[in-house]
Amino acid sequence: MEKLIEEFSFGLFFWQTLLFGLLLFLLWKFAWKPILSAVNEREDGIKDALAAAEEAKKEMQNVTADSEKLLKEARAEREAMMKDARDMKNKIVEDAKDAANVEADKMIKQAQATIESEKKAAVAEIKSQVANLSVEIAEKVIKEQLSNKDKQLKLVDEMLGDIKLN
Repeated sequence: MEKLIEEFSFGLFFWQTLLFGLLLFLLWKFAWKPILSAVNEREDGIKDALAAAEEAKKEMQNVTADSEKLLKEARAEREAMMKDARDMKNKIVEDAKDAANVEADKMIKQAQATIESEKKAAVAEIKSQVANLSVEIAEKVIKEQLSNKDKQLKLVDEMLGDIKLN
């Protein structure tokens, strides 16, 4: 450092300062504006890229929110469809049970009506057979009793006696 101070020259210092100033002036006049504009352009480019990245991030959040919303709606719609299908299945089962019960009641009533009509027919036939047997028996008894004249007179007397008693 002492050597620099001992060898110091004002003329050299003056010319170096003048050249440095001239260099600064030339740089300021011709290079400073392009350098600053390049730096400003780069800064603007970075700002634009950051803004675009922020916008893309917001858009991704919106898309994610929309997809979540659509997914929830799809799930809700699926659940509603499943509930409707279960309700429809239960209704069909209930309708089938009701129809089966109605058909069973109808068949039971029809069977009861058939049994009742067959019962009436059987009773009527039995009555007819009993009447026929009664007539045949009465006919045989009367023939036997009326075949003999003494028995006929005795029967008439008994009937007359019964009439008087009544």
